[in-house]
Amino acid sequence: MNELPVTEQENPRTEGIAALDAAGIVRLMNEEDALVAAAVGRVGAEVARAVDGIVERLGSGGRLFYVGTGTSGRLGVLDAAECPPTFGVSPELVQGIIAGGYEACYRAVEASEDDREAGGRDLEARGVTGADAVVGIAASGRTPYTVGAVAHARSLGAFTAGLTCVPESPLVRAAEVAIVPVVGAEVIAGSTRLKAGTAQKLVLNMLSTATMIRLGYVSGNRMTNVSARNEKLRARALRIFQAETGLDEAAAHAAFAAAGERLPVALVMQRTGRGRAEAEAALAAGRGVVGGAVERLLQSGEHLS
Repeated sequence: MNELPVTEQENPRTEGIAALDAAGIVRLMNEEDALVAAAVGRVGAEVARAVDGIVERLGSGGRLFYVGTGTSGRLGVLDAAECPPTFGVSPELVQGIIAGGYEACYRAVEASEDDREAGGRDLEARGVTGADAVVGIAASGRTPYTVGAVAHARSLGAFTAGLTCVPESPLVRAAEVAIVPVVGAEVIAGSTRLKAGTAQKLVLNMLSTATMIRLGYVSGNRMTNVSARNEKLRARALRIFQAETGLDEAAAHAAFAAAGERLPVALVMQRTGRGRAEAEAALAAGRGVVGGAVERLLQSGEHLS
């Protein structure tokens, strides 16, 4: 009989958890969760290698795809969905693919994860090519759907990374870069939405955020491409605009309105003295990156409207 992967093994530290009161359960879970950040820290070099590979593909016009099933797939869909509002990028740039389709985000579709060929078919349906980057996410590292998707992507020449909590698993062997935070057995045996899921969330945060920083969508530690789609985000965008430009509140409001309440446009206009149409054209020509648009207008002197 094959040895169970660590994600399926019983945790001797929590074997009495069912007899504890609520306070005891919470304390024990917190103690286990405290191990996760250290495990992620030990794979920082691999995360950085994956970021470099993703940045190379996205910087050349490619896209990033997260692929997974169950909790792993849902976490990928979540991270992809957060990129447009946070960094002002197109929803096409970072996409989440989950076995069973988006219905699986709120309703379990476990059987779909056993189809190895389905992973490749779902990538083909999104038009994945060798110009793209694909990150497979699977706590056990042996989910057929995810392993198949990564193997298919790599055969196309795409950059591939595998995020798993089990060393020497099929996903590790399938991917170009393997990210393996070993968090140990779960509080409840096999419930990988817990420590493994937390580790995956931390790594996905790093992958998307570091990638967007490297691509130029952050200035200092500010989200200079944030979309002002509601009152909270509008207020945030105005605060960022003031911090970036040094304008007082009245002047910032006026400049922000003149830019159509689009923060990147307002920043380019303010830094170059150009009008809204030229700022929008410069941003469109450079993937929406503020720094690149400013440099393009200041150095070239061209009128892009």
